[in-house]
Amino acid sequence: MTATILDGKSLSLQVRTQLAQEVQAFTSLSGIVPHLAAVLVGDDPASAVYIRSKEKACREAGMLGSVTRLPATTTTQELLSVVHNLNADQGVHGILVQLPLPAQIDAVTILDAVDPAKDVDCFHPENVGLLMQNRPRYLPCTPHGIQQILAAYKIETTGRHVVVVGRSDIVGKPIAMMLAQKGPTANATVTICHSATSDLPAICRTADILIAAIGKPQFIDASMVKAGACVIDVGINRVGDHLVGDVAYADVLPIAGSITPVPGGVGPLTIAMLLKNTLSAARMQVG
Repeated sequence: MTATILDGKSLSLQVRTQLAQEVQAFTSLSGIVPHLAAVLVGDDPASAVYIRSKEKACREAGMLGSVTRLPATTTTQELLSVVHNLNADQGVHGILVQLPLPAQIDAVTILDAVDPAKDVDCFHPENVGLLMQNRPRYLPCTPHGIQQILAAYKIETTGRHVVVVGRSDIVGKPIAMMLAQKGPTANATVTICHSATSDLPAICRTADILIAAIGKPQFIDASMVKAGACVIDVGINRVGDHLVGDVAYADVLPIAGSITPVPGGVGPLTIAMLLKNTLSAARMQVG
């Protein structure tokens, strides 16, 4: 048996094509171009690549994507001033502060300062709280991308056991809650695992859907995957000259029923969902 490849890249192109049509219709009716404003602090190479990808995606969708670039020596107060200015700018509909931030910056303070109506990453505690109550303003981009893949490939979640390896605020916690809630592509029984979980391989082998978001290259190997399971690899790690996920892809491929590649799996959907949130933000702010 060879797993079905869950092609996030082609799916994201479909989503972005539809989104571009929606943006065009919105702009024609309102005269307003949705605007995503990103803030990049320092010169982290991976962050710079992500920002360029988001700028390009905005252009292709008919949106405005701007970037404020700040030096690595920027202080918390200096960054707060930038965020406050973007909050006050009525021409900006979505704000993205690229993570990680330099060590001297209090990231929690910065993310809490973003206007919740413009928080298209869904990091603000108000938006997280709304998500937990299953009445979201926005859905967090990477978890929403995972749901898009599961829905597009008709992977059943109702009643299934999902194991999430990783408990980050960006992926692990929100995807666990989203899949456990009532609604489409949800209604699952979810287990969250982390560095202190006892007998992690045994728990992973119980998963109908295994989501790897632990940030360790090729951590999930064939011994941790149940035959026929759906494996969603959120990780992206550079090993030498290659990008690899949190899953040992070649080893797991013959065992899994379906699997996302790295690159070309979850990542492209993350950007597509960011654009979707930006359009939603513009619609709400225009009224």
